[in-house]
Amino acid sequence: MLIGCSRNNYKAGKNISQATGWKINSEGGFQAETKYRGQQNAPGMIFVQGGTFVKGNTKDNVMHDWNNTPTQQYVRSFFMDETEVTNIMYLEYIDWLKRMYGGDEELKKIYVAALPDTLVWRNPLGFNEDMVNNYLRHPAFQNHPVVGVSWHQANNFAKWRTNRVNERILAEKGFLNRDSVLNPNSKLSFNTKTYLLDPSKTYDGNISSVIGDKSITENDTIHSSIENGLILPEYRLPTETEWEYAALGLGELRDGNLYRGKKKFPWQGEYTRSQKKKTLGDQLANYKLGKGDYGGIAGWSETGSGITTSVRSYPPNSFGLFGMAGNVSEWVADVYRPIIDEEANDFNYYRGNLYSKPLISEDGRVTTVTRETFVDSILPNGRIYIQNLPGDLVEVDLDETDLMRTNYSSADNRSYRDGDSESSRFYTAGETKDQSMYNSPMNPDGNSSINSTSLISNESRVYKGGSWLDRSYYLDPAQRRFYPEYMTTNFIGFRCAMSYLGEARNTSKPKKR
Repeated sequence: MLIGCSRNNYKAGKNISQATGWKINSEGGFQAETKYRGQQNAPGMIFVQGGTFVKGNTKDNVMHDWNNTPTQQYVRSFFMDETEVTNIMYLEYIDWLKRMYGGDEELKKIYVAALPDTLVWRNPLGFNEDMVNNYLRHPAFQNHPVVGVSWHQANNFAKWRTNRVNERILAEKGFLNRDSVLNPNSKLSFNTKTYLLDPSKTYDGNISSVIGDKSITENDTIHSSIENGLILPEYRLPTETEWEYAALGLGELRDGNLYRGKKKFPWQGEYTRSQKKKTLGDQLANYKLGKGDYGGIAGWSETGSGITTSVRSYPPNSFGLFGMAGNVSEWVADVYRPIIDEEANDFNYYRGNLYSKPLISEDGRVTTVTRETFVDSILPNGRIYIQNLPGDLVEVDLDETDLMRTNYSSADNRSYRDGDSESSRFYTAGETKDQSMYNSPMNPDGNSSINSTSLISNESRVYKGGSWLDRSYYLDPAQRRFYPEYMTTNFIGFRCAMSYLGEARNTSKPKKR
C-alpha cells in the first residue's frame, strides 16, 4: 500500500517531481504549469488530426505535368482556418494598419503595401469595373474570399493575426490592460516573439504603461511566458502537405486502420454533383463548368454569383473545412519544384526553410525593430514589400557555429538537394556552383546567360486547389501549380494554419463507418 501511494504521488496532478521528489510550485521551489489542459482552439480554426496518407497524383494526369509523384507522408495534427480569409477579415487588418501607421508620412507605406490589388479584375476584353470598384469593400462581398493578395501579403497578414490574437488573450487574462492595448490609436506595437523573449522590449519598451492588474496576484508575476501555455503558436500559411491532407478528408474512406479506395475530390464520390437525396444534382464546388459557363443555367444550378461565392456556400468536407475545392485557389507556404522524388522527407514535408536567429545586443538582450529601422523594399512588379514591422525582433543570419550540425548545414534550404553539391541529380558541384538547376547555362547563340531563363526559382510558391476560373480537373487536391510570390491574381486567396503542440493520439478505437 505504501509503495502504491508513493508511486501515485509522482503524477503531475499531485505536483510532486518525478525527477527529485520535491514538490512542484512550492514556495521558493521550482515553478511549472501542472494544470495545462491542452492548446485552446484559436479563432476561426478547425482541428485536423494528423495521420498517414498518399500525397500526390493518384488519379488522372491529363495535363502530363508529372509534378506530383505519389509519396506516402505523415502529417502531424494541426489547426486550419474553417474558411478562406474573407474580405471583411482582411479589411480589419488594413483598417488596423491605417490607424496605426497611416498618419505618419514615412510609415504610411506599411499600410499601402498591405492593400490588395483590386486591378486584378480588369481584362482587356471583359467588363469588370464593378468588381474593381466594389469587390474588396462593398458589404455584398464581405464574406467572399479576399483576392489580389500576393504570397508576401498573405504571410504578413498571418503575422499580424498572431500578434492581435495573443494580445487579446493576454488582455483578457489580466496580463495587459485591455483598454490600452486593444486600441490601435495608442500606436503601441505588440509582437509575440518579442514578448516571450524579453517582455520589457514590447510596445517599444513601454510595456510598464499597459501592465494589467490580475496577473500580479497570480504567482506574483506580471508577465506570461511560454511555460504558461497561454500564448498560441503563430498563424501561418499551411504547408502543401498539410493543405492537401486537410482538403482530402480521407476519414470518409477509413475502415479500421485502412483507407478503402482513393479520392479525387474533397468529397466522397467521382462526381462534382451531390449524390444525396436531399441535394441530388447540386454542384459541390464553385468552378467553371465549361467555356462561357461559370455558373450553370439560371434557376437550377446557377449559384447567383458567376465569380467567387461566399465562403460557406457549399458543404464542408469531413474535417469541417469549407471551400477546399473551387471558389479560389490558395497560397501555401512551399517553394515550388516540379519534382518531389521518392527520397523526399516523409515527415511533415516542406520546402522553403530559411533559418535565422534574433540579434542579441552586448548586454545580452534581444534587439527590436523601431519606427526608424523597419525594412522595406521594392518587388520586381513595383509594389512595396514590408520585411518587418516596428516591434518585431531583428533577425540575423546563422553563423558557422550554428551550422555545425548533422541535421542541416545551411540557413537557406529552398534549393536543398536540387542541383547543388548535395543533390542526387547528375550535376557536379563544380558545374553548378553558381548556377540554378532550372536555368539554362547558355543562350541559344552559345554565349553564357546571366539572366533567368526559367519561371521556376526560389521565389516561386505553390498554390493549391481549383478556383471559380478553373475547370473541374483542378478541383483534385493533388494538383499543384506555382506563381511568383510577389504576383497577384483574381483567383488566388489563402487561409491560415496553426501547429498543434502536444500529442494528438486518439485513445478510443474509431467506430467503423
